[in-house]
Amino acid sequence: MSRKLAVLTEIIAPYRIPVFNALANIDGIDLHVIFLAETDPFVREWLVYKEEIHFSYEVLASYRRRWRKHNILLNRGMNAALRKASPDIILCGGYNYLASWQALLWAGRNRVPFLLWTESNAKDLRRKTWFVESLKTRFFSKCDAFVVPGKASLQYLKSFGVATEKIFTAPNAVDNDFFSQMSANVCNNSAKWRKDFDLPCRFFLFVGRMVAEKGVFDLLLAYRRLDPRLRREFGLIFVGDGAARPELSELANEVTPGCVGFPGFVQRENLAAYYALAEALVFPTHAEVWGLVVNEAMACGLPVVCTDVTGCAVDLVEEGWNGRVLPPRNVERLTQALEDLARSPEATRVMGENSKRRIQRYSPRACAEGIAAAAVSCAPKYV
Repeated sequence: MSRKLAVLTEIIAPYRIPVFNALANIDGIDLHVIFLAETDPFVREWLVYKEEIHFSYEVLASYRRRWRKHNILLNRGMNAALRKASPDIILCGGYNYLASWQALLWAGRNRVPFLLWTESNAKDLRRKTWFVESLKTRFFSKCDAFVVPGKASLQYLKSFGVATEKIFTAPNAVDNDFFSQMSANVCNNSAKWRKDFDLPCRFFLFVGRMVAEKGVFDLLLAYRRLDPRLRREFGLIFVGDGAARPELSELANEVTPGCVGFPGFVQRENLAAYYALAEALVFPTHAEVWGLVVNEAMACGLPVVCTDVTGCAVDLVEEGWNGRVLPPRNVERLTQALEDLARSPEATRVMGENSKRRIQRYSPRACAEGIAAAAVSCAPKYV
């Protein structure tokens, strides 16, 4: 018997399309996805790959504005969309938007199991008022079950008193096959790609938003503190865009010797080339609910240096085996990690191979199976 599953999520993110395609192909799941918007032009520059969508979906009418650091998104038609979908189960990706609360109330009125898909963890630095925290607690109390990407989010929910049996893991995933194949293609003609992208022969790579809370200034300072002989041999490339880029670029001009590059935002087709040609991904963020760039880098065979507040660190990065896990804002430790990788090419290569092996378990299919298990476990209560 097929279960009609309605998934409510914010935007058509490229990394979610493979997951939803896999979910739509699981026996017993009749999937319909409700997007609150196509994209978020204020903070994301992703292309929308609609031609790759092979599942039922719709995009609600929306109104979006930025107010200070707040992302305001209002929608029309949520109740109508749910009535039309007539789901047996609802999976809601987050609790930050009015539409999430509308869906929660609709589910309660219609006795439909309501599941929350959340990546929140205890090390998220976003400060909440007591009022917001009380609303979050109330939202949690109304959910029938929860879907999390990994261990950090699971422990966070348990700290709210959520029973372990109500929490299902759907490991966060990107299209590993895409990044692995693209990376292999680049490596087969690496000299051309380096020339076309004007990349140094060896370099450390950062991928993400160029804002202070991603640790970009820590990384530049750590690179600046490297032995000058290493800086002559290794460059540092910041892929991405954001408010900190002008200041960061100005500071980078003072780093001599050395090579610091800012190619800007890069779409996925070319992003794999940066991963393929880099020595390691360095992600020194001060807070991150997961960090899918880590998945992407590992699929391309890179070791990863990240902070222990990165949501995926406890699941994906093992100290000394496929990377380094450091405390945030510790420039001295970060400098040492970069130096160790630069001086140990064989160990770095082995760590990259370990990354590629581990990330195979974090596939779109594995994520979809976790979601399906949560949906099926809740459906018998009302169906």
